[in-house]
This record gives sequence, C-alpha cells and structure tokens, in this order.
Amino acid sequence: MVPGQRHHLREAHRGGPGEDLSSLHRRHRGRPRRPGRAQRPGRARLTQGVRRHRPRPGPRPARGPARDRRRPGGVGERLLDREFFDRPSHEVAPALLGRVLVHGPVAVRLTEVEAYGPPGEDPASHTYRGRTPRNAVMFGPPGHLYVYFTYGMHFCANLVCLPEGMGSGILLRAAKVIEGVDVARTRRHRPATSPALTGPGRSLPERDLARGPARLAVALGIGREHNGLDCCAETGAFRVLEGDPAEPALIRSGPRTGVSSAADIPWRFWIDADPTVSPYRKHVPKTRPN
Repeated sequence: MVPGQRHHLREAHRGGPGEDLSSLHRRHRGRPRRPGRAQRPGRARLTQGVRRHRPRPGPRPARGPARDRRRPGGVGERLLDREFFDRPSHEVAPALLGRVLVHGPVAVRLTEVEAYGPPGEDPASHTYRGRTPRNAVMFGPPGHLYVYFTYGMHFCANLVCLPEGMGSGILLRAAKVIEGVDVARTRRHRPATSPALTGPGRSLPERDLARGPARLAVALGIGREHNGLDCCAETGAFRVLEGDPAEPALIRSGPRTGVSSAADIPWRFWIDADPTVSPYRKHVPKTRPN
C-alpha cells in the first residue's frame, strides 16, 4: 500500500473528505433496517457474535481418566511384525510372554509357551522327520498360526518361527483372559466332561479359562479351520499384539511338559508365580498290561 492510501480509504468509508459524523448519521438514518428475527416478549436481544449458553440442569458430571482408544481395556493395538517371528523359536518364546492374542471378542495375555526346533534338530518337534500334510504350515512363512488335533479331542495352537522352509514353532500353553471372559467361560462350559467345575452353582475360575494348550484354544475359539491364519495381517482374524511384555526377571525356563524325546531341553518358558501357568508334568511312558 502506497503512503497516504490508508487515509484515503478511511475518508471514503466516512463519506468523503470533510464529512463529519453527524452528516454521516443523517445520511444512514433514512435507510430501512435489515430484516431480522422477531423479538420474543420478555427476552433480551443477544449481542451479535455472542453465543448463548444454556446451562444444563444439575451438577456437571466429573470426567473420568483418559481412555486408551487403541483397544478396550487399554490393550495396545500394535501388531508384532513378521520380523519378530523370523528368529529361532527358543529366542522368540520368552519374548512372547506378556503379549496379547486376539481372536474375535476374546483377548488373552500369554503366560506360558514352549519352543520347538527345526527338522533333524529337535526330536520333540512335529517337523523332526520333515514336511507332511499335517505340519505343512510350519514350513511356511513366520508369523502364521499352526493348529493341530491331538488325543482325538483337543486342538492346540502354535506360532511359526524362522524363515519359510525351516519348520519351527512355539506352542501356546497358557494365558490370562483379559477380554471376553464371559465368552471364554461359555466356550469352556462342558457339563458332560467337567461336572465338578461346571455343575449347578459352580463357576469355572478365571485362572483356569486358558490354563493349558487345549483350554487356551477353546477359550479363543480356535479350531482346525484356523490353521494357516496370518497373525501379522492388519485385518487378520487372529492377531498377536505388542501388549505388555513380561519383566525379564520374572521369566523362568525348564523342561517341556509331557515330552518323551529331548525331555531335558529347557525350552518351556513361563511367568513366575502367575496363577494361570499350567502345572509341569513329566512324560510317563505307557506300560502294557502283562
């Protein structure tokens, strides 16, 4: 703006040089008023630009603590990526403790796992003798769910480790249900097979909902149809979240449960003193009657 231009603009707004305020008022007095809202009787007109505030009846409710919007219950929603599983199973296993598994309405925090090595190295592994139709998922990419049927009645869930073709995994042995407790209890409610726990007037304790690999699979609703699911997919049905990793000082290790071969390898990992950890049972060979 050139010098003096602001002065000329101000004078033009006033009606021209030399025009005083009284003449300006007289010039605008004869103009009709702009139509507006009709005044309600007994109600003062609001000042233009001021927003009317209507106080709510009663005291204002107090605000609660800040809510974690990542997942209900404060569970972190960041997925563990495929690189996390692309390592030897005995390294991934202790790092899985405290992580969160999510399948539908149920979420659990892992408290016990077992590692199993690649073919030709770990006689207790399903892949020890090579690839078969049953264990084919274990030879696929890491971060996938391997589900197998055992004892003619139970499903067990594993997470695949190491690069594709290596055939290694981790058995999910026990967990604490942190979301969907009622759903998990309904799935575990089997009066015909466990009347002592689910009979009239009895309720299955929360610590037992996912205490053991078969119970964990039931609580999460895992079956044969879930074999091969990608656990690292953002929109996957089964996800492994970062959760709250266990403190290293609380992690214990020991022999794997019920293993007849390589029984002394300490690849069972659990959180010390956690009530949801399953009891250790040494393998007892079956004896044939004489």
